[in-house]
Amino acid sequence: MKKKTMPAHALENAARLLVAATALHGGHALAQSSVTLYGQVDSFVGSSKAIGGERAYIVGGGGMQTSYWGIKGTEDLGGGLKAIFDLNGFYRADNGRAGRFDADGMLTRSAYVGLQSDKAGTLRLGRNTTPYFLSTILFNPLVDSYWFSPAIFQTYQTATGTNVYDPGLIGDSGWSNSVVYSSPKFGGLSFNAIYAFGEQAGEAGENKFGGNVMYASGPFAATVAFQQVKFNNTPGDVTSPATLVGFDKQTAVQAGVSYDFKVVKLFGQAQYIKSDIDGPTGDLKHVNGQVGAAVPIGAGSLLVSYAYAKVDNDVGDFRRKTAGIAYDYNLSRRTDVYAAYFFDKVSDRSHGDTYGVGIRHRF
Repeated sequence: MKKKTMPAHALENAARLLVAATALHGGHALAQSSVTLYGQVDSFVGSSKAIGGERAYIVGGGGMQTSYWGIKGTEDLGGGLKAIFDLNGFYRADNGRAGRFDADGMLTRSAYVGLQSDKAGTLRLGRNTTPYFLSTILFNPLVDSYWFSPAIFQTYQTATGTNVYDPGLIGDSGWSNSVVYSSPKFGGLSFNAIYAFGEQAGEAGENKFGGNVMYASGPFAATVAFQQVKFNNTPGDVTSPATLVGFDKQTAVQAGVSYDFKVVKLFGQAQYIKSDIDGPTGDLKHVNGQVGAAVPIGAGSLLVSYAYAKVDNDVGDFRRKTAGIAYDYNLSRRTDVYAAYFFDKVSDRSHGDTYGVGIRHRF
């Protein structure tokens, strides 16, 4: 009698059942997973004076970078596919409070779950850092310091001139209710895209979207970023201050380059932000540029940056000049100390500045 053989598809199905049964008996023994607690603490002592304001002496939180902590993890699903998550929040080391300010959420730096593929890229759902923010911080020497970086101030911080209020980039550096796709690298080229839902019934037009393209090859790197915002932190028109009543949308585009000569790394950025406002002041136009350098000295680096902006609407305009300088010295791979000074001037108003010395530790 001829011996019968099992068809190929039956063998495949049997193998799948065997794997599933083994996984059930052995818990998650077949899946390689990891969870990491990470973050950093940054604080400084110094003095700060806002434009047109009075001086205060402070212990500040997050001088070179805002303090944060997080839990992230991965699970290997096989075939180059991984499940990923990241729960990450800001905090202030100077007073022990959560968030960047009192009304900030617990996990506003990032809070997402997603899938990562070696060949297809990465998809993340939740609260995500915007591609525009990444392009901003990677192409200036003072990165994302909200105390000392001119690029951050002229992009994300507000400024006021005669009959002109500049809200900065509306929508924050992270977007809730968002979907992000990050491509794999094609040579030195990659891109990221983000979309955030307004989540209001009957308001399909309330949304945010944007993306960037990144290129890096040897000592040279470049980026172009774009985003459009049709609502602020919550859907609907901005209602304060009065100069922004009638806000419809904001469109922003930015380009950045850097080149590392080893003895000095040079940075450059150019940016245009247009806020459409249906009101007596008309549309608000913001144009700025930034140049900077990082010079290795001993175990640290001298960081210098200068930015210039012109902001105008139908009833007024102002110029803004911002500069920052710092020396950041590495005590180890995870701990550094720094001394920094920041200067900010808007047209004919009295200047603002901040100076301080601080310490940052990564864990």
